[in-house]
Amino acid sequence: MPREIFGELSNPSVTLGSRARYTVAVSMAAHALACCVLVIVPLVAADVLPSPPQVLAFVARLDAPPPPPPAPAAARASSAQSRSNPATAPAAAPDTIRPGAPDTTDVPGAVPGGLPADLPGVPLGTGLGSLPVVPVEPPPPAPQRPVRPGGHIKAPEKVRHVPPVYPAMAQQARIEGTVVLEATIGTDGRVTGVRVVRSKPLLDQAAMDAVMQWRFTPTLLNGVPVPVLLTVHVTFTLSR
Repeated sequence: MPREIFGELSNPSVTLGSRARYTVAVSMAAHALACCVLVIVPLVAADVLPSPPQVLAFVARLDAPPPPPPAPAAARASSAQSRSNPATAPAAAPDTIRPGAPDTTDVPGAVPGGLPADLPGVPLGTGLGSLPVVPVEPPPPAPQRPVRPGGHIKAPEKVRHVPPVYPAMAQQARIEGTVVLEATIGTDGRVTGVRVVRSKPLLDQAAMDAVMQWRFTPTLLNGVPVPVLLTVHVTFTLSR
């Protein structure tokens, strides 16, 4: 029994295959060679690889200046007209100035001096230097502000006095007193404005109406009449 068991191990009756053992090594070497060929051949064949994109050439096109816009039709027409018309003024200034006078033979009524013969107020053959000079009137002086008497300015004298009319309502209310006014005397001595400085009920308007009718002598400043501000007092007194 032991011999049968150990005999099968030493001399097996079943075999795995009939190929030789070196075929495995040869197969592995063949596979390794095929892999190397697949990797190395594309690297060696550079002509087959795609070329990189030309990025620099595209950037260089961006740096180029754009083409100039076409000239408008009006400019082309004007340039063509200036070339065709000899009387058109040149675009560039000439190097020298030719002496000569403007031709006025075709202008009716023209004279050699350059002025027309029928110009009113200008005799024939005269220049602009002999034209009549029109005097310019100076502007009117600015209105003077009213001044107050004092110092070398004398107060105006009253030449016309109009007494105030006592209001009936003030008489019935037994109101009396003095109204202080500031009157503006014009250059002709007339009162041009009045304002109340110290009021008295029911008597202010009567006092203003009376002062507006007063007249004064004109006030002179350096020999020139000037308006004056004058303080006046109008007194109302009831009869006893």
